[in-house]
Amino acid sequence: MPATFELTTTAFPAGGEIPRRFTCDGEDTSPDLAWSGAPDGTAALVLVVDDPGANGFVHWIALDLTGTDTGALPLGVSASPDAPRQGTNDFGTVGWRGPCPPSGEHRYRFTLSALAAPLDLPGAPNAAAVRDGLRAANVLATATLEGRYRRASR
Repeated sequence: MPATFELTTTAFPAGGEIPRRFTCDGEDTSPDLAWSGAPDGTAALVLVVDDPGANGFVHWIALDLTGTDTGALPLGVSASPDAPRQGTNDFGTVGWRGPCPPSGEHRYRFTLSALAAPLDLPGAPNAAAVRDGLRAANVLATATLEGRYRRASR
């Protein structure tokens, strides 16, 4: 029986509350992520973090990560050239921009796709380009992790 493809973090429990430090109300640093069970034939991994309650607003894209069975992204991935390759989020910047809902509680979906080949998109592609690339790609499996965040009343 093949291993289950999973995405986890030590920052918050699956489905639980995302701590303030990872949001616009805190340090706005990316949480650590780890994966395991990527299927055989995985050549690359693509991570998209979005807010499905805000029309899929994208907070982070990491693309063409090395296709390993297990791996991780550390706490506080920077947008520097030596960091993993990242795309342009819907804030218009490269790298992580954490939860920052205008009101109420929002859900944040971390989706890691295992691909048979890298997307090979130029530059720091935006969400539309990455989603188009994923639709055209041979996606072997996906792993999803969700968290929630509600801003404190002001």
